[in-house]
Amino acid sequence: MIVNVTELGRGDILEIDGDPWQATEVQSQTPSARGASLLVKAKVKNLRTGQTLAKTWRGGETVTTAEVDYRQAQYLYRQGDDFVFMDLGSFEQTTLDVSKVGEAAGYLLENLEVKTVLFQDRVIALNLPLTVDLAVEDTMPAIKGATAQAQLKPAKVETGITVMVPPYIETGEKIRVDTRDGRFVERAK
Repeated sequence: MIVNVTELGRGDILEIDGDPWQATEVQSQTPSARGASLLVKAKVKNLRTGQTLAKTWRGGETVTTAEVDYRQAQYLYRQGDDFVFMDLGSFEQTTLDVSKVGEAAGYLLENLEVKTVLFQDRVIALNLPLTVDLAVEDTMPAIKGATAQAQLKPAKVETGITVMVPPYIETGEKIRVDTRDGRFVERAK
């Protein structure tokens, strides 16, 4: 499907030279010179190789979106550098190595439902839920009278990543984390 670059958004998948590229950042700029056209700058990541590029298009240009399919899947387990997922429609298992999973590895808990992204019938990427609930394994003790406006402190969660949390969060609590940027959202209920 051909779209104007002004419609390009973060997360969109383009087809460039036969490969799928995902827009990780998109900015529109209006040059200060009179008569200059709008510029769309994007950082794109090749979903097959992991290579990243900075691309710039003029406002009237078009790009081709990749024909991808999304399937519901469940994360089963990790075996070394491989992550195993089960397609919830066909029950087939798919293995992705750590290079394909990338930063998503820090949010994967057994039985978590995700969407797999398929390009030419091959899984090339994962789409995580917007938030996940993770248990805090280690953080500094809570400070009496601490409020949410106080400075944040680091907390190591069960998947091994570190999340900056308010000072009132204690070891053993479950927190909700935004998977797009690793930001603390709230205490999990």
